[in-house]
Amino acid sequence: MSTQTFQVDGLTCGHCVGHVTTELTAVEGVQDVRVDLVAGGTSTVHVDLAADQALTDEQIVAALEEAGSYTLVR
Repeated sequence: MSTQTFQVDGLTCGHCVGHVTTELTAVEGVQDVRVDLVAGGTSTVHVDLAADQALTDEQIVAALEEAGSYTLVR
């Protein structure tokens, strides 16, 4: 298993965390998602992946757009 970490803007509450977690968990290879919420700031999203898997920025952006108005910080 490997973990990728992303910085995301726009999360303000537990509901936001739930939406982002649901969409990222639906991505192939994702086993777990943990969010360190910074309401109104930049939150850290940890994504655990199956061995030999990696997510692209495009996959993360697509999942964040499905979840709501959240922005990947690059």
